[in-house]
Amino acid sequence: MNLFRKPKVGVILIGAKRFKPLGEGTADGTYEERKAIEAQNYINKFSEFADIVFDGPVYEREEAEAAANKFYNEKVDCVLAIFMSWAEDFAWIRFLRELPNMPLLLASIVRDSLSITDTNDENQFVDFLSAGALVGFQEASGSFRRFNRPMSDIYIGTLDMVAAKLKVFASAAKARSILRASKISLLSCYNEAMWATYVDPYNIFMKIGPEIHFLSVMELVNEIEKTPMELVKKISKELCEKYQVYHNVDYDKLDASVRATYAMEQIAAKEGTDLLVLNDIDTVLFANVGLRPGFAPTDANTELVTVPEGDIGGGLATYILQMLTGEIANFIEPFYIDHERGLFVAGHAGPNNYHACPENVIIARDERFAKSGWKYAGAPFAWYVFPEGEKTMLHMSEKDGRMKMVATVVECVPTKHYLASYSHAEFRHKTLSPEELFSKIVTNGVTQHYGIAPGNVLDELEALADMLDFEFVRID
Repeated sequence: MNLFRKPKVGVILIGAKRFKPLGEGTADGTYEERKAIEAQNYINKFSEFADIVFDGPVYEREEAEAAANKFYNEKVDCVLAIFMSWAEDFAWIRFLRELPNMPLLLASIVRDSLSITDTNDENQFVDFLSAGALVGFQEASGSFRRFNRPMSDIYIGTLDMVAAKLKVFASAAKARSILRASKISLLSCYNEAMWATYVDPYNIFMKIGPEIHFLSVMELVNEIEKTPMELVKKISKELCEKYQVYHNVDYDKLDASVRATYAMEQIAAKEGTDLLVLNDIDTVLFANVGLRPGFAPTDANTELVTVPEGDIGGGLATYILQMLTGEIANFIEPFYIDHERGLFVAGHAGPNNYHACPENVIIARDERFAKSGWKYAGAPFAWYVFPEGEKTMLHMSEKDGRMKMVATVVECVPTKHYLASYSHAEFRHKTLSPEELFSKIVTNGVTQHYGIAPGNVLDELEALADMLDFEFVRID
């Protein structure tokens, strides 16, 4: 699955059939010629962040119907519709009826400046007609609301403003498309200690899109046995050359952890998995494998997202953030509030993508299980401190058959390695104390798991939640 591709956007620009020949012989040409230039400027702008499907301005019913069919056949993520002036609305109404169910943004572009002074001049009169996008926008809005299509939005602004709105809308629509084509694998079951994290697999498939596959521990055991030690040694060597290794690491247990991690990724790949949700505190896993795999992903270039504790909601949050930001996302659990310093500490044991910042990685012993009776007790893992900077923090869980998002933006501050066995960092909100922040969060009812990723994508998350009929809570 290509999480980082550009959004694919179908663009329909509707012009006035009866205005097409007006302005022949004038300095700026006919209405049709002017609209062709205007359209190209729009497409050039939108192409900066999206792959555009566009065949030129639409004037006839048949052209509108052909556009609707093309957008469906080319599997665009969303559609942008613009009235370029007043226009007959027969093409627009036909388009609304024929366009299959997909995200649709109706927008109107306002010119940055106007130079209309005397419409007795034919050139300026045609410019006056050409500038009347507000007339068409109002006309279009009536049918837009009467059809009442789901996953639709409406907006007016300058070209730069519309482009910024479309960028957010299209990014969310791309995420919707990717989710509908994704596969989740759960290895091997929900976390029996955390019932609040359970979700309905049928609901996830019906309302969001991903299929959920259930992988077994015995599949993992069989794959471990098939994984050659020569390959394991090669991966272990590369890890040790790239990352700092703590003094108490047992190298045989390091190989066992790498082997189990690689095997886990292989059984996930056989199912076409995009999001792997590992119940890494399952006693069946420990009894048969002897450790929890500690180096996912073994390949820095993989797009497979792996999360711990059998939490599909937390996995979806991490997966969605990775595709919206185009950056590596991580899985966290806020541990405690440091009241005196005005921050909170968060992280998680188990798999966490550690490849974004190599200098923040130490290969270390899993102290949490070092004194357990499992075969590879204390097997090493990638002990990671999350890189500093602005992060979107997203929670997802299910309530009454509907998914819920609770999202905010926090600052990850520079942090040293100090919580053994937990990838971690310290965080603070820009305006809220940690007590105020978590008071606002828990009022909505959450679990303890969140995804984090660099940047601020609250607008994109809100647009996606609207498209998928999620409950969305934004904490600014």
